[in-house]
Order: sequence, then C-alpha cells, then structure tokens
Amino acid sequence: MTTVINFKTDKKIKTQAQKVAKDMGLNLSDILNIYLRNFVIKKELYINLNEDESHPSDELLAAVKEMRQDKKKGKLKSFKNFDDLITHLEKA
Repeated sequence: MTTVINFKTDKKIKTQAQKVAKDMGLNLSDILNIYLRNFVIKKELYINLNEDESHPSDELLAAVKEMRQDKKKGKLKSFKNFDDLITHLEKA
C-alpha cells in the first residue's frame, strides 16, 4: 500500500532535483523513497554537502533498476507496519 506525502520546497530546488533524478534514470519519488527507507532502517539523518559524492554509483543505479523491475513483477515483499519488517529482517 502506498500513501502520499505533501511538503513544501523551493520550486527551483524541486525542478533541479527532478532533472538530476531523471539524469540518473529515476524519478523524484524514487529518490525520496530511497532516502526515507534509509532513514527508517538506519535511524540516521545523512547530509552530505560534498558534491563529488552526490552521484550514485553504477552499482546503485543497477540495484535500483533491478528493484523497480522486481516491483513490477510482484517479487517485492511489503509489510503492514515497521514491526513486521523488523521481524522479517531478524528471520533472514
């Protein structure tokens, strides 16, 4: 199940972010979901101001592409809540 999150940001930043995401073969929703998942899993806020590290590796882009294909094929497991996810991860 998905939900919508609305938040305000500078229009110029949004446009620039959409362009960068598109250049990476992603959309802005993909980027925000990657950041949110990382935030939930690590319980850390990662902020990097080093421009050299702002481009994802080819390995990361390939992994995201594979994940998107798996999602379309219904191969990804979803969870009703965070506790179910943690239980699943602990069993793995």
